[in-house]
Amino acid sequence: MTGPEQDPPTTRDPAEVPAGEPGAEPTRRSGLRNPERAVRGLGAGTLSLEALVLLLAIQPIRVVGGDLGGAAIAAVVALAVAAVLLAGMMRRPWAWNAGTVLQGLLILAGLLHWSLLVLGIIFALVWAYALHVRRVILG
Repeated sequence: MTGPEQDPPTTRDPAEVPAGEPGAEPTRRSGLRNPERAVRGLGAGTLSLEALVLLLAIQPIRVVGGDLGGAAIAAVVALAVAAVLLAGMMRRPWAWNAGTVLQGLLILAGLLHWSLLVLGIIFALVWAYALHVRRVILG
């Protein structure tokens, strides 16, 4: 009998091969070629976008939101610079924790002006989603 039911499979799905057998390849959780690089790009992009929004928000906050003092402007600029620096250091394992701290500092800057609290909450939610995606992709 030479039917397709009788022929043994010539190749096996890598997910079906036990880890100790020869020919077993490590299985990836995602279809990405380099998941670590993709996740680093997500973190860097999130922090870069945050820095851009913070810097661009200074003038509208001053015009619409009222009394944005020098301390609040200095805090916004310092947080934006820190976000850009962290975006460039996403290869370091501690950068993700530092990004989380940065979100907390932005929320604390809400003590200087209410609109900074709103921006802090928005970016904390975006950062939490980025951390979730990182956990799903890298396991």
